[in-house]
Amino acid sequence: MQFFDSEKVAAALPWAALIESIEQAMVASGAVAPERTVHQVQVPGGSDASLLMKPGWVVGDVIALKAVTFFPDNGALGLATVNAGVLLFDGTNGTFLGACDGNELTTRRTAAASAVAAKRLARSDAARLLVVGTGALAPMTAQAHASVRDYDQIDIWGRDPEKAEVVVARLHELGLQATVCADLDVGIGAADTITCVTGSTEPLVRGALLKPGTHVDLIGGFTSHMREADDDVIRRADIWVDTRSDGILAGDLAQPIESGLFNVADIQGDLAELVAGSCPVRATEDQITFFKSAGTALEDLAAAKLVFA
Repeated sequence: MQFFDSEKVAAALPWAALIESIEQAMVASGAVAPERTVHQVQVPGGSDASLLMKPGWVVGDVIALKAVTFFPDNGALGLATVNAGVLLFDGTNGTFLGACDGNELTTRRTAAASAVAAKRLARSDAARLLVVGTGALAPMTAQAHASVRDYDQIDIWGRDPEKAEVVVARLHELGLQATVCADLDVGIGAADTITCVTGSTEPLVRGALLKPGTHVDLIGGFTSHMREADDDVIRRADIWVDTRSDGILAGDLAQPIESGLFNVADIQGDLAELVAGSCPVRATEDQITFFKSAGTALEDLAAAKLVFA
């Protein structure tokens, strides 16, 4: 039995290899990702937390199970709001192969999955990236997106400018040109690609501000009450998801569906269809594209296979 800590996980998941592994997993024969389960967990004296269970496997290969906790009050305590672990089993005999830290794996595969979509949906000449949020996913998402598009500038916005400065400093260490975005609305209007990595329950991205051709990538919200973009984004954009079953559960789509603003049938395609080339991709330079990522176990499986390899 093996265990891989966060440092070993990071070393095993360079962006190009991880993006390729996710692309392969999404279209692999025998790949299965059952519907996730989400449980509410009461926290004495605090906001309710969530426990997610996400299994996935490739027939005759491996089985992965990721358990994730989301504690919304942790940020104020200086703790990660999301914590996770991944178990891996042999797909031919069920033997337990080992476990790995799921936080590093989750942030990297989440960022990489959005980059897989952006390869097909963001404008080829996209030059300015806006990252909304300053948590663990912020520098990861910037790196992943920068691996598939040649951005001249990366703007980081957060409610706490000091946290945004920390993200910017980290990106500078990695050789990426980044600055703090002081005004979110201005940043939205200037961006070619916008990626949101927050736990917000109120829309941050206003569709009226989007310039033609913008690609909007929403990552943070995964429950029905979480929302990162407003209804105008939904009205103006053509929409893709990582998976239909999970994507429509997140508030950015669940709420417009419930209000009658958006119909599930209008989803252009999912991540597997994007990779396979069996659904539409960006059609015009002025088209506003929207990708909602809620996470699929096949992304975890792809990352875990790289780690254990």
